[in-house]
Amino acid sequence: MLSWLFSPSAIALTQIRLFDISYEKCPSELAQGAVTSGGSPMVANCFLVIGKAENGTNKYVYDADIFGRIYDANNDPVLQNRTRLGSIPEVPPGVSNFQLRISVAANQPEPLQLKQFKAAGFSAQVRK
Repeated sequence: MLSWLFSPSAIALTQIRLFDISYEKCPSELAQGAVTSGGSPMVANCFLVIGKAENGTNKYVYDADIFGRIYDANNDPVLQNRTRLGSIPEVPPGVSNFQLRISVAANQPEPLQLKQFKAAGFSAQVRK
């Protein structure tokens, strides 16, 4: 009972609204690299997913995981069986910009379709 009274406060999960989502080709310094699956390299295109993140609290949110679905022009998934796309290290109160680098197999046609984007993070740093 005593430990219950003196336990540290829980780290709350905070929802972050993502909007104005779009993408652009990576600048050349970010575009280098390969996508590998099963150890064999594949030709890939690099894109930056960009948008705005709205933190409706008056505190910073940390380690906000970005979730969403990305499809190619044929409605085929770009990142098969993956909805967690990356993270935002810190989201200040209010509206801020974010970007996320993704690699897409070169044989998947554009335009990409970005759907169901959202994020959730913590009121204190979790990962160090």
